[in-house]
Amino acid sequence: MTRRHLLLLIGALSLAAGTARAADPPTGDRAAVSEVVVTADRAGLIERRPSRTVFGLNKPLIETPRAASVVSATTIQRYGIQTINDLVSVSPNSYTASFYGVPGALDVRGTLADNYFLGFRMIENRGTYTTPIGDAAQIDVVRGPPSPIYGPGKVGGFLNFTPKSVKNEDLTHPQGEVDATLGAYGKKNLTGQVGAPLNFGTATGGIYAYGEIDDSDSFYEGIHPKHQLGEVSVNYDLPGGWSTSLDALYLHASGDVQTPGWNRLTQSLIDDQTYLTGRNTTLSASPGVGYLTPNQATPTAFAPYPNSFTAVGGGLYAAYTPGAAMPLPPLPDFQLSSTGAGSTVKLSPRDVLVGPDDFSDTSLPAVVLGLSKALAGDSSLSLQLFYNGLENKRFVSYGFPAWFRAHVFEARATYEFKESGFGGALTADTLAGVSYRYYQGRDMQSFNSGLIALDRRDLSVGATPTDTLCDPFREGTADCIGWETDIHSWQEDAGVFFTSDIQAAGRLDLVIGAREDAYSVHSRDTGILSFDTPAAAASHDSGTYSVSLSYKAPLSLMPYATYARGAALEVQQAGDLKPSDIAGGSWLSSSDLAEGGVKFQLLNKTLVGSFDVYEQHRTQVSGLNQAALRTRSVGEELEIRYLATRNLSFTLSGDMQHTEVLGPDTSAEYIPAHAVCGADLNCELNSWGGAYLIFNFSQMPGRSGNYALTSVPNTVLSLYANYISDEHDWGRAGATLGGAYVSRTSGTIENAVTYPAYSLVNLSGFYRRGPYEVDVNIDNLLDRLYFTPSSDPTYVNVAAMPGVGREWRLTLKRTF
Repeated sequence: MTRRHLLLLIGALSLAAGTARAADPPTGDRAAVSEVVVTADRAGLIERRPSRTVFGLNKPLIETPRAASVVSATTIQRYGIQTINDLVSVSPNSYTASFYGVPGALDVRGTLADNYFLGFRMIENRGTYTTPIGDAAQIDVVRGPPSPIYGPGKVGGFLNFTPKSVKNEDLTHPQGEVDATLGAYGKKNLTGQVGAPLNFGTATGGIYAYGEIDDSDSFYEGIHPKHQLGEVSVNYDLPGGWSTSLDALYLHASGDVQTPGWNRLTQSLIDDQTYLTGRNTTLSASPGVGYLTPNQATPTAFAPYPNSFTAVGGGLYAAYTPGAAMPLPPLPDFQLSSTGAGSTVKLSPRDVLVGPDDFSDTSLPAVVLGLSKALAGDSSLSLQLFYNGLENKRFVSYGFPAWFRAHVFEARATYEFKESGFGGALTADTLAGVSYRYYQGRDMQSFNSGLIALDRRDLSVGATPTDTLCDPFREGTADCIGWETDIHSWQEDAGVFFTSDIQAAGRLDLVIGAREDAYSVHSRDTGILSFDTPAAAASHDSGTYSVSLSYKAPLSLMPYATYARGAALEVQQAGDLKPSDIAGGSWLSSSDLAEGGVKFQLLNKTLVGSFDVYEQHRTQVSGLNQAALRTRSVGEELEIRYLATRNLSFTLSGDMQHTEVLGPDTSAEYIPAHAVCGADLNCELNSWGGAYLIFNFSQMPGRSGNYALTSVPNTVLSLYANYISDEHDWGRAGATLGGAYVSRTSGTIENAVTYPAYSLVNLSGFYRRGPYEVDVNIDNLLDRLYFTPSSDPTYVNVAAMPGVGREWRLTLKRTF
C-alpha cells in the first residue's frame, strides 16, 4: 500500500467512524452537547467563532469552502510552538525547508507563502528575520489565494496574524501576565502583557499591550539571535454606531544570521557525518587582516574590481556546461592545499557555515488604523489604513552582503451589506470596496562577481581569513565588496473588489469574489556590476476571481469545490521588482487553483476536520538570477481535531503532495563538485576551494523539461495527544505528546544527495495553581539527527541544514 493510499484510507475511516456515531440518536439535549465542546476544548483546537481570514466575511472556518487551519494562542502554548515552522504540527502541507536557518515565511503546498497582519500583506520575508508569533491571539494558515479584499496574490497560500486585543480577549476587568523562560543553549526570554477596559464617557473599549525581550544563544555554534518586540491594540465603540481601532507593532531583531548549514555535501556526510577536511592556502589576506578583498580573492582583471574574473568563470566560480571539459590542471584557487587535506572527521550538527563577522540587523514597524460605521439594514462602512516598513542590514562572511529598505502604505474602504429574499430562504452577505497600495523600496546586494564559494570553508576548522570576504558595512566599499546590484523600485496598485456569500435554504452556499487591479511600476538598477536592464517602467490592468460552492449535507458533512485564478507581482527579497522583469513582461504572473473536499463535524461536533484534494499552477522565483518559474502541485490534505473526552483531545494532520517545476528551468544555480567530478575524490578536493555555477539549469542531465521538486517531501504526517485535568484543590495540569513524520527529500539534480525520512517526537506539560503556572517543553525528545534541504534553489544542491537536536524550555508565569 502506498503512502497516498494510506492517507486516503485514514480519511475514509475517520469519516466512516464519525458517520456511524453521528447516526445514533443523541443522548442529551443541545445544551449538554454545547457544554461538552466548550469545556473539553482546553487546548484551543476547535474554533467556531466567525473569522474574516479566508473571504473577508464573518464565517467560521469549519463552514468555509476552502482549506484552512486555525491556530489559537492556547494551541500555540500547549503545543510548544516557537516559530512558524512549527505550525506543521497542526496544519497540513506547511512543511518548510530551510531558508538559511531563519523562519521568516512558510512553504505552503510546496511554494512560498505570504505573511499578513490583520488582513494586510507584509513586506516579503525570505529569511530576513524570524517572524514573531508570541502575541498572536490567532494564526490562520490558508491554503489557497487571499480574499479579493486583501489584494492580489498567488494561489499557494498565506498566513494571517491576529494580535491579542481587548475585544478578542473578552476583557471585563484589567488583567495581565508575565512570563520568564530559560532553556537549552542559553535560551532566555521575557514577556509581559496587560489588557484593560478603558471607557471614556459613552466611548467603550480598552487597550492591550505586549512586550517581549529575547536574548538567546542557539543550537548552532556562533549564532546568537535576539529581538525586542512591542505591540499595542486599542479598540473603541463610539456613539452613533462608530467604532475605531489601532493595532501597531515594532520589532527589532539582531542575530538572525543566515547560514546554509553544511557544505561539501556527500552521501557519507549525511549518512555518517563523515566530513572531508582541508583548506585552500593559495589565496592569502593582508598580514593581520582577517579577510580577503575582491582583489585578493581573484587572480585576473575584470571591471569593476581590479581582479575579479578567472579564465573559466568569474571570481571563485567556474562556469560549467555539461559535456564540456573543465581545464586541467585545476586552478590553484580551487585546490584544498593545506596539510592533511582529504582526511575525514565526524562533523557535529552544531557546526554550520557561520563566522564571527556575520550579522543581521532588522527594524520592522507595522500599523493598522481602522474606522467603521454601522449603518441601517445590518450594513457597515469600514475605512482602514496600513503601514509597514522594513530595514535589514546583513553580511554573511562567505561573501554576501545585503541592505534592504522598504515601505508600504495601503488604504482600503469597504462597504458590507446583507440581503435576503423568499422569506429568508435566500440570503447574501456581500462586501465591496476599493483599495490603493504604494510600495517604495531599495534592494542592495552583491553576488554577481562570483566571490561566493560555500565549499571553500572547512567547517571542522571554522572561519579563516582565506575563506572570509570583507564586510562593506564595516570596511566601506573602496577596497571591498561594492553594491553590485542596487535596485530602486516603486509600485502602485489601485483596485476594486467584491465578495458575496449567497446561501440558499440554509444548505447550499455559493461564495464568489473578484477584483480588478491597475498597476503602475518602475524600477532601476544602479549597481556597479549589474547584468540587469538599467531601468524600466510599465502599467497594466489585471483581474482575479474565485468561486466556491458547498452543500451542508446530512450527518454534518459539507462537500465543497473551489476554483480560483490569481495574479501577483514577482517581487524580490525586499519586495522590489527587477527592471529586467518589467522590460521582459514577466513582472506580473498568473496562477490558478482547483480544489475539492469535504468538511465534517461529527460525534456531536467533538470530531471536526476536513479532507481535500487540489491542483495548482503558480510561479516562484528561483536561482541566482531570480528567474520566474512555473510550478504545478497536486496533493491531498487531511486535518482532524477530536475532543475524545472533557480532558483528552487528539489532532491529526497530514498531506501527500507532488510539486514539479515546469521546464525549461532557466535559473542560474550552484552545482556540487560531484556533479562535475563523478566519483573522483581527487577532483572534488581540487574543486572545493571554489564553486561550479550553471547559468541555465535546464542544461543539467534529465532537467531539460519538467522535473520533480524533490526538496519538498511527498508525505508529512503529524499526530498529537493532549490531556488537561479538571480543576482541583491542588490546581490543574496537562501534557501534550506527539510527533511528525517527514518523508525523504533530496537536491534537485540527478543522483543528488538524499536526506532520509525522519520522525520527531515533542513533549510539553504544564502545572497551574492560582495565578502561577509552570510550563516545560522538550522538542526532539529522542534527539534524532535529521536534515532539511535549502529552500533557495540557488544552493539546494550544495548545502543542507542539520536539524536542531533535543532542546528543553522551562517557563514560569504569573497572571494578575
